[in-house]
Amino acid sequence: MPAQREWLEKDFYKVLGVSEKATDKEITRAYRKLAKQYHPDANPGSEDRFKEVSTAYDVLGDAAKRKEYDEVRRYGPVGGGFPGAARGGGGFNGGARVSFDDLGDLLGGLFGTGARGGGQQARAGARRGEDLEATLHLSFRDAIEGVTTTVNVTSDASCSTCGGTGSAPGTSPVICSRCGGRGVLAEDQGLFSFSSPCRECGGTGMRVETPCRTCRGSGIERRPRQVKVRIPAGVEDGQRIRVKGRGGAGHNGGPAGDLFVVVQVEPHELFGRRGKNLTLRLPVTYPEAVLGATVKVPTLEEPVSLRIPPGTPAGKTLRVRGRGVPARNGAGDLLVTVEVVVPTHLSDEQRHAVEALAAAIPSDVSPRRHLGVE
Repeated sequence: MPAQREWLEKDFYKVLGVSEKATDKEITRAYRKLAKQYHPDANPGSEDRFKEVSTAYDVLGDAAKRKEYDEVRRYGPVGGGFPGAARGGGGFNGGARVSFDDLGDLLGGLFGTGARGGGQQARAGARRGEDLEATLHLSFRDAIEGVTTTVNVTSDASCSTCGGTGSAPGTSPVICSRCGGRGVLAEDQGLFSFSSPCRECGGTGMRVETPCRTCRGSGIERRPRQVKVRIPAGVEDGQRIRVKGRGGAGHNGGPAGDLFVVVQVEPHELFGRRGKNLTLRLPVTYPEAVLGATVKVPTLEEPVSLRIPPGTPAGKTLRVRGRGVPARNGAGDLLVTVEVVVPTHLSDEQRHAVEALAAAIPSDVSPRRHLGVE
């Protein structure tokens, strides 16, 4: 993946407020905090800051992109241009400015593989579409089992009238006569050849003679649309799922951005969750805890029998294997925490039984002896 010009201009670590040695978990934690703080729904007017945070996480949250980003940053002065050059371009001998979208363009121009060297020239005006983020609310069971659904987004998309060409229906863009369709013009500077975007076509290599009335020649219109999303089984609350190429439309032939779906899982009335394991709180009576019992407990499928060992204390967690969240490497377990229910209203018969039990317990046997206050 070519390094983008933005990588040379912005410190994504600083944007997220983490160090360059931050772990993946630290980066994700920082992103979630900032995304929540600057989300446009919660903080109107923070769209630019939210987009900046999302762009930084898109790079640093992906191991391959982060590695490439770190390599690009190590170029130092090369990434920022030659002395006297403006940010995003390069100057040489005080001459023509050099516009490059990535380090490959810059190095290709220096070593003759650009316009004069005969190498394949990328369209100078092409720009990748923006990354989008959408929130998807899922039921507890859908998150466990996985689901295919749709999310609604509003973004730049290929014009529905011209199909993204920018030309009115029945017409087509024509090759730029100035650059011959390359989108760049070569300028010799002594030993080197530099290229700059063609001003006639804006670096696209094509020229629209009869603009589309809907998009006014841009090939892009902003409209709501539905995106089909496959949510994998076992997704967790807050998880961020990437849908490649379903973000904003690219400009001038550039690739589309990505869509990031943030999952919010509704709580279950009975079950909680710890990774692959489900949790359940099980009320039992005092006799069941003392004498032991076999009771029925619910699962995501059919109920199962659970043996309560004699003398089980309150807060004890029992494990039902294989009744947790299904996964490729094996389902998790159901963790059942015992809660001893203390009755608040007793009949005369029950009260007499409890009093008889209390009288049967030796006076020198106290569960509080270790406190040293008796």
